[in-house]
Amino acid sequence: MEAITSFGPTFGSQFSLRSRTNSTWESKLSRSLRTSSKPGKLVRLKATPPTHTFVDPESSRTSVRPHTNSAYLSPSQWGDLFLSLSDDVSEMNALERDFETLKSKVRETFMSRSQGIEESKTRVDDMMIGEDDLYKVSIIFWVFRTYGHNMSSDVFKRFQGNNGKFKESLVGNVKGMLSLYEAAHLGTRTESIMDEALSFASSHLKKLSGGGNLPFHMSRQIENALHISQHRNLELVVVVEFIRFYEQEVDHDEVLLKFSKLNFNFLQLHYQQELEILTKWNKDMDFASNLPPFYRDRIVEMHFFMPAMFFEPQSSRARIMITKFYALMTIIDDTYDRYASIHDAESLTDSLERLDPDDAMDKQPDYCKFIFKFIMETFKDFESEFGSDSMKPTLEEFKALLKGSLNLAKWAQASHVPSFEDYLEIAEGEHTVCTSMAAILMGMKQIPTHEAYDWFKSKPKLVRTLGIKARLMNDIIGFKDDMDRGYVSNGINCYMNQYGVTEKEAIRELRKMITEADKILNEEILKNIIVPRRVWNVALGIARAVNFTCSASDDQYNNPKGKIKEYIISLFVKKIRL
Repeated sequence: MEAITSFGPTFGSQFSLRSRTNSTWESKLSRSLRTSSKPGKLVRLKATPPTHTFVDPESSRTSVRPHTNSAYLSPSQWGDLFLSLSDDVSEMNALERDFETLKSKVRETFMSRSQGIEESKTRVDDMMIGEDDLYKVSIIFWVFRTYGHNMSSDVFKRFQGNNGKFKESLVGNVKGMLSLYEAAHLGTRTESIMDEALSFASSHLKKLSGGGNLPFHMSRQIENALHISQHRNLELVVVVEFIRFYEQEVDHDEVLLKFSKLNFNFLQLHYQQELEILTKWNKDMDFASNLPPFYRDRIVEMHFFMPAMFFEPQSSRARIMITKFYALMTIIDDTYDRYASIHDAESLTDSLERLDPDDAMDKQPDYCKFIFKFIMETFKDFESEFGSDSMKPTLEEFKALLKGSLNLAKWAQASHVPSFEDYLEIAEGEHTVCTSMAAILMGMKQIPTHEAYDWFKSKPKLVRTLGIKARLMNDIIGFKDDMDRGYVSNGINCYMNQYGVTEKEAIRELRKMITEADKILNEEILKNIIVPRRVWNVALGIARAVNFTCSASDDQYNNPKGKIKEYIISLFVKKIRL
C-alpha cells in the first residue's frame, strides 16, 4: 500500500540502498536540517511490507495496541504529599527579608573581586597570557561559551604535549579535570581538540571516582557529571547539588553559602505552593475516571521541568499554566499513541482544528468528549491569562502537533515503516518541542512577544535541531515499549529497515546523530541573534529537560523511580539547613 501525507518537502527520487549506506551520519542529519526548512509539499511515501496484520480502524477502539506492562505506566507516587507540606507565609516573608539583607553584601563582594562577563570579554586574551592552571582556563572557557562568546578552543593546546595528546601530569588536578570535562561539552563540529579533551577527561575521571582516594562529596560530584554534564543538565538540579558540594569545601565562603541557601529555600516555598495548587486541580479534574487506563498521572514530574524554563518567583502563575498544558499534551500523546481508533482520532483532530465539535463528536466515546472540553477550556484560560495574541501561536503549533500525531498513528495502524529521512520529517513536526516552546514563550510576559514569535515561526536551525535530537532520544529510550505494543513506526526500525543493519548498530548511529546535534546546538549558541538570549534559553531549557529524561537506561518520565524521584525530593521536599 502507499501512504500519502502533506507534511514536509520531498526527498527527491528513490535512492538505492547501496548508494546511501556509505553516507556519513553527519550528512544524514545535515540533510534533514536543510530539507526541513523548505516549504512543505505533498510527499508520497512507499510503505514497506507490513510486519503486523492490518487492523480495520472501525473494528476496535484499541486499534493501536495499548501497553501490556502496567508497571511501565505506574500511577503517581506522590499522592497528596504536596497538599500537606507547610506553606507558611510568615516563613516565606522571613526568608525574603534575610535574602534581601544579604543580597547587597554579596553584590558588593563580587563587584570588588571581578568584572562582569561583558567587561571581561574585552580583556580575555590578557587574562590567558601565561595562564597554565587547567582549572582556571577551563572555567573561563566554560563560562564564556555558556554566555555565547566564542572563545577559541586553542587555549587548551597549552595542555597538550608534542604528540598532540593531553599531558598525563594533568590527572592530579581533580578540579581541573572535572572543569575540562564540563568545558569539553561546549565543543563544535570543527573542534577535534574538544573531542580529545572529553575522551581524556572522561576516562581519567572514571578512574578517579572509583579509586577510593577522593573525599565523598568530590566523588559524588564526578559521578553526577559523568551521568550528565552540567551544560546538559537542569540548572536548578545543578545548583542544589553544588550548594551541598560547596559546603564540604574547606575554603568555602560562608556569606555566599548562606545567600545561596536562602535563595533556594525561598524558591522552594514557591514551588511547593504551586504543586499544592496543581495537585488540587489534578484531583478536581479526575482524569483517572474520565480517561481510559492509559492516563499517565505525572503532574509533579511535569512541574519539575518548569524551573528549567523560568525559575523566578514572579513566574509562578506561568509555571502553573504551562504545567497544565504539559498535562494536555501528555493526554493527546497517549490518546493518539495508545488508545484511540483512527476514526476517533480523525474526528477529534477535525473538531480541535475548527475549535468546534463536528457532527461525529456526538457519537464519540465519552473520553473523547472529555478531552475536547478540557482542551477548549485550557485554551480559553490561556487567552484570559496571556492575551489572544500570545495564545494564537501556541494554538497553531498545537494544531500542527495534532496533525503529526494523527499521521504517526496511521503509520502505526498500518505497520508502516517509512524511510529514515521521511520519518524524521514527520516525527520532528510531531514532537512536542515546537509546541512546548510556543507555550513557554506565551508565559514569558517580560519578552517582546512578536519579535520572539517571528523568530520562532521561521523554524531556526536551533529549534529544528532540537526537534530532531529530542525525537531520536525518545525513540531510543522508548523502543522496547513501542515494540511491546506493536508500534513499529520508530526511528530505530526505520534506520534498520533502510540500511539493513542490526538494532544495536542502528542505535549506535542514532547516538552519533544526537552527538552531532549537540554540537550544532553549541554552534547556534555562539551566533549573533535577533531576539533576547532568554528566548534561546527556553530552547536550551527544553533540551536539558530532554537530556535529563532520556539520559538514563530507563524512561525517567514514564517510570519515574530513579534519578528524577531523587531530584524531585531534593528540589521540592527537603529544605537545605541554614
